[in-house]
Amino acid sequence: RLRGQQQEINNLIQRKIAVDEENARLKNEFSNLNQKFKDKSQELKDTEECAQKKEEQNRLVIKSLKEENEGLNTCCADLLNDLEKLRKQEAQWKTEKSGNYTRIKNLETDLAEAREQMKELRNVCSNLSFQVAEKQEELSQKNCDVIKAK
Repeated sequence: RLRGQQQEINNLIQRKIAVDEENARLKNEFSNLNQKFKDKSQELKDTEECAQKKEEQNRLVIKSLKEENEGLNTCCADLLNDLEKLRKQEAQWKTEKSGNYTRIKNLETDLAEAREQMKELRNVCSNLSFQVAEKQEELSQKNCDVIKAK
């Protein structure tokens, strides 16, 4: 009986040693896992901070791009207004040019008619000058006749 108890005590001691070793191993594993958890927690915190910084940078970039876009939209609207004004001005100039072209053609026609009239008037003048010369010649002749007759 004593031997049985001694055997039981030895078994219990071995079990205690095994449990203590398992306990030490588990404590070591827990310590390692706890350190990994702390490392991962710090890594997560660092990642979140980095993500927040990137998010803030992205917000600033987006805000800047929106402002730039508004400026470009305003510029585009101004350019479109200028383009519309220039198109209207071009249409007006084309109308004026067409009117001027018509006036030039009319003036050229008037000028050609005036030249033709001048030509005709020169001919009339030339004829009249010739007639005047003839009449002067006749007059001179008659003057001579009158003088002779006296």
